[in-house]
Amino acid sequence: MSRDLGIPGASRSAPSTATSPPPGSPAGSPPGARAAPPPATRAARPGWRDPRLWLGVAIVAASVVAGSRVLASADDTVAVWVVGQDAAAGTQLEAGDLQSRRVRFADDADLARYVPVEETLPAELVLTRGVGAGELLPRAAIGSAEESDRAVLRIAVPEEQVPAAVGAGAVVDVYLLDESGEPAEGGQDAAADPGEPVLAEVGVLEAPGPGEAFSGTGNRTLDVAVTEEQARAWFEARGRVVAPVVAVVQVG
Repeated sequence: MSRDLGIPGASRSAPSTATSPPPGSPAGSPPGARAAPPPATRAARPGWRDPRLWLGVAIVAASVVAGSRVLASADDTVAVWVVGQDAAAGTQLEAGDLQSRRVRFADDADLARYVPVEETLPAELVLTRGVGAGELLPRAAIGSAEESDRAVLRIAVPEEQVPAAVGAGAVVDVYLLDESGEPAEGGQDAAADPGEPVLAEVGVLEAPGPGEAFSGTGNRTLDVAVTEEQARAWFEARGRVVAPVVAVVQVG
């Protein structure tokens, strides 16, 4: 409805009370109605052909390989056998005589000189030469009982004629004296000087400690490893002396 304002040709229109639908509302929607939200779309999972999947697999694989190489380079040591205490040639080693130690070797040739823990040892392992305490077990120093050329010779020595430090693994010279205290003639070499030992540089396999003499004789009994030639020389020298006195000198 319009009202005359007294001005020719002019009139004021009454304000309209009709409301317009909100923007985006579908045509024909009643006034004041909200627009419907767009339909939700579900994200599709990447398929096996998706290059992102293969890129992730490649990254994980490269990480595993790199980690393995780092760990391998960090510990390139090898476990080998070590002799726990001094052992003379002819000693039969047992499991308790050996210890495991990890060692880094310069090359395979250096490793081949020693016995790794993973290697099976002979049932009767005998040393063909003396080995010191803490020394790596050399492959060249071991053999079986059948391969050993050593025999065990037991000698009784007056306790005062044996250094207190002599024990298993020691290397000694054995002298044979007559009643006068002079060296008996005839050692390992028939032409040897009488002052030379009858048994030179033989290894002690077993020896009681000082004060542990047997049978109240005042003697210490030593088991030494000798060759057949040394054993023969010992008994020949003993046969030439009426009342022999044995003396021992530790040399190693």
